[in-house]
Amino acid sequence: MKQTVTAICQYLAATLFVALCLSAFGCADKASVSDEPAVPLSSLGITPGRLQPAFSSNVTSYTLRVSAATASVTVTARPKDGHATMTINGNITSAGQGRIVTLGPPGSTTTISINLTTQTGGETTYSIDVIRPLSSDNNLSALTVTPGTLTPAFDPATLNYTVNVATAVTQVTVLATKSDPVSVMSGSVTAGAGFATGQATIQLDGPGTSKHVSITVTAPNGAAKTYAITVNRLSGDNNLSALTVTPGALAPNFAPATLNYSVDVATNVTAVTVTATKSDSNAVLSGSIADPGAGQATGQVTIQLGGPGTSTPVSITVTAPNGDFKTYAITVNRLSGDNNLSALTVTPGSLDPTFAAATLIYTVDVATDVTEVTVTATKSDSNAVLSGSITDPGAGQATGQATIQLGGPGTSTPVSISVTAPNGTSKTYGVTVNRAAPASDNNLSALTVTPGTLVPDFAPNTTTYSVEVSSDVANVIVSATKSDPNAVMSGDVTAGAGVPTGQQPFPLIPLLPVTVSITVTAPNGDSKLYSVVIIRTLL
Repeated sequence: MKQTVTAICQYLAATLFVALCLSAFGCADKASVSDEPAVPLSSLGITPGRLQPAFSSNVTSYTLRVSAATASVTVTARPKDGHATMTINGNITSAGQGRIVTLGPPGSTTTISINLTTQTGGETTYSIDVIRPLSSDNNLSALTVTPGTLTPAFDPATLNYTVNVATAVTQVTVLATKSDPVSVMSGSVTAGAGFATGQATIQLDGPGTSKHVSITVTAPNGAAKTYAITVNRLSGDNNLSALTVTPGALAPNFAPATLNYSVDVATNVTAVTVTATKSDSNAVLSGSIADPGAGQATGQVTIQLGGPGTSTPVSITVTAPNGDFKTYAITVNRLSGDNNLSALTVTPGSLDPTFAAATLIYTVDVATDVTEVTVTATKSDSNAVLSGSITDPGAGQATGQATIQLGGPGTSTPVSISVTAPNGTSKTYGVTVNRAAPASDNNLSALTVTPGTLVPDFAPNTTTYSVEVSSDVANVIVSATKSDPNAVMSGDVTAGAGVPTGQQPFPLIPLLPVTVSITVTAPNGDSKLYSVVIIRTLL
């Protein structure tokens, strides 16, 4: 009798535990409760998410709910018995090692099995049912209307938009892209599950009317959201049909689609009259010209100009009935007569005299080895034009530059730079670049024999020397340095142009003189012969 009561109490306790679990976690979750399993776990974790119920070693069945976007989970388990063998979904896994498990598609349940066995044959299986729900994403990720611009700018959370199009537009193309391709798009634009983008051509009603476009996005879990677009076919004519400046001529010629113009007037013009005609008389003029009034097409204004050489901007904004606007800009240039240079340089070289804007003639002397110079000229008025030896750098650019090839040594090369002011007056600057004749320096600046002493002492104009060395000297070194490094040294000691010093060893025989000859040829071809007689004495 006592055993029966005990069994009933155990049954009631188990029933109460299960009831509490169902109350806490919902009927959809499951928990398998038993006494301590044959091969228990000491810990069980899964990320992302949280097990239901919370882990207990004697609970072997669990449920986990993840988001629709979760494609995999990581399971980490540790047996109480350090010698037990553990597999996760059939894959042997070390205690504490994270095992990545790929989940089924949204709307599916994936069961993960953790099997534990011991060397003595004990076995326990824990299971986790991972529920991946259907997506609730009923958003659009992109929405466009062509032609047209959404107001406000598209945002997935914003459901209502307007689009204003010109009166000539009779249809628009609506392109919508679902955030979740598995959702379904219906209404004015359609796209089935698996197709991300839908497109529809919407025919508009007459000018001044509105067309309503409705797009419903239904998520895989059934949640729906509707986006609404109101397309207003209003007059969008914000063009001018005519534009003139008097005196003056627009450049380029007027065209409604061309927004930027310039007008050049003489230096004595102090004011111009600007006349603008709207293509749609119900549009509104603003800016430099005030609107002539409702239904009136033409407006006019007199613009006072700045001083000679200045530019005066004129701005005319045309706002269409639908609010679209366009701005025409005119720059009125009161032409300058500035035909000066503000700077002039020749590199290498220096102008003689020093540059001054009013001085037109210069000379520059350069060395004989200079074969070209760079001439840089800067206009005082960047709108003037350079010509001649320097090509103009372009409208509004102040500085031009040219590389000038020079004639042979001893010749002069003329450089001519003309500056034409915006009003057409011109001035010419001239530079004569003189390339020096080749140098005639055919001297040595130093001559030594080592060991040994020159007799007489070295002097550039002394060309003949002798040297006596003792009998124990078997070799000497003769070193010679040119006065002009660009000269050429030849003979027994050599050094090419640009190499200042030459050196050569010479073996000696007792009492047999050695004569060393050195010829120095200047850049202009003049040459000079130096000679040294070296005698090695007997003991």
